[in-house]
Amino acid sequence: MKAEEIKRAVKSGYAKVALQNIPCCGSNSTCCGSTAQAEGISKRIGYSNEELQAVPDGSNLGLGCGNPVALASLKEGEVVLDLGSGAGFDCFLAASKVGPKGKVIGVDMTPEMIEKARQNAAQGNFTNVEFRLGEIESLPVSDDHVDIIISNCVINLSPDKKKVFQEAFRVLKPGGRLMVSDMVLLKELPPIIRQSVEAYVGCIAGALMKQEYLAAMEDAGFEEIKVVGEDIYPIELISADPTLQAIYADLDLSSEKIKDLSASVASLKVSAAKPN
Repeated sequence: MKAEEIKRAVKSGYAKVALQNIPCCGSNSTCCGSTAQAEGISKRIGYSNEELQAVPDGSNLGLGCGNPVALASLKEGEVVLDLGSGAGFDCFLAASKVGPKGKVIGVDMTPEMIEKARQNAAQGNFTNVEFRLGEIESLPVSDDHVDIIISNCVINLSPDKKKVFQEAFRVLKPGGRLMVSDMVLLKELPPIIRQSVEAYVGCIAGALMKQEYLAAMEDAGFEEIKVVGEDIYPIELISADPTLQAIYADLDLSSEKIKDLSASVASLKVSAAKPN
């Protein structure tokens, strides 16, 4: 798949999510479909009841694969950047931690998500949060500007992940930190899934092998790269997506083989730092 084809598919898929409030990554997914189910997913991947109640209604779309805010050790007054901020869920949690003297910037390439996030910010009176339309491969943020970058199940969607990490390195202040939750592969996927646009939008086909992902961070200049968590993504959250069910059906796979494929995908939590 070409990069522009991927971007168009991802943008279209997540525009539908924003407009229809449909959780999960797949562009045609109806596997979650409600606020209650989005909250159920979020609890499974590390969010507390207190966090889920602290954000405006409609900001949690059940799209994550971890809780980077919980691992980021945010401090009062810091400037935070969220790559692929969606409807603002992690931004609002971060805003409460950095306080009125801090600032949170959310960047997303989908206009519908930006509009929804801005509405949520107004609804929740989050005056220290700003949402900017842009691509994470070309961030609308100045050099050496932010203290910490977070991202939640978004970098895997980029067709140029090396460029994403280079941009993250550029906008961080010297000594700044990176804390991401993302999908990676523990073993290669079958070509039919790799070549599927639906599986790409579904956070599967675009994922890098774990070591390749970590190497891209190192090549961008990051140091102190640490895997702080790694979990096989729950099979029921993957196999319940009708998009992936259709792919599995096309492959004519046994249930055991589906489990084997699902075990290829892991949710990785990684921290890193920009040298002083």
